[in-house]
Amino acid sequence: MASFIWHSLVIGICGTAAMDLWALALNRATGNPLPNWGLVGRWFAWVPRGKLFHGDITRTPPVKNEAAIGWLAHYATGIVYAAALILIAGPDWTANPTFLPAFACGMVTILAGWFLLAPGMGAGWAASNTPNPAKSRALNIAAHTAFALGLWLGAILLA
Repeated sequence: MASFIWHSLVIGICGTAAMDLWALALNRATGNPLPNWGLVGRWFAWVPRGKLFHGDITRTPPVKNEAAIGWLAHYATGIVYAAALILIAGPDWTANPTFLPAFACGMVTILAGWFLLAPGMGAGWAASNTPNPAKSRALNIAAHTAFALGLWLGAILLA
C-alpha cells in the first residue's frame, strides 16, 4: 500500500508539473495566458456549498485562499488520476512503464475538464462558450498530452 501511495504521489506530481511547464512554455513562446488556478479554486470551494455550475465563475463571489485551493486541487487531481492509472494499468506498468497507458489516461482526463470543470465554471460543454472553442480544445489536448508525458516520465523515474 505504501508503494502504491508513493508511486501515485510521484507520478501524479510529475504529470501535473509537466502540464504546468507546458503552460509556462506556451505562455513565454506565444503569450497564451497561464491557467487561473484561483478561479478553479473558487469553483472547488463552491462545490460543497451546493453550487456546481456557474454562469460565469468570475461573477461568483471570491473565496478566501482560492488560489491556494486551486493549486492544491490541481495537484491533488493529478495524483488521483495517477492512482487510477496505476490501478488500471497494474503493477507491471509501474515496473516497466510504457507511454500508451499514460497517454490514454491523459486523453481520458480531458473529459472531466470538458464535461465537468468547463461547464461548471461557465465555459460550456467542451469549452463551447469560449471565444474560440476549437482553440480551447486543442490547447486542452496539448496540455493533457504534456500531462501524459509527465506521468510516463514520473513512472520511468521510479522504475
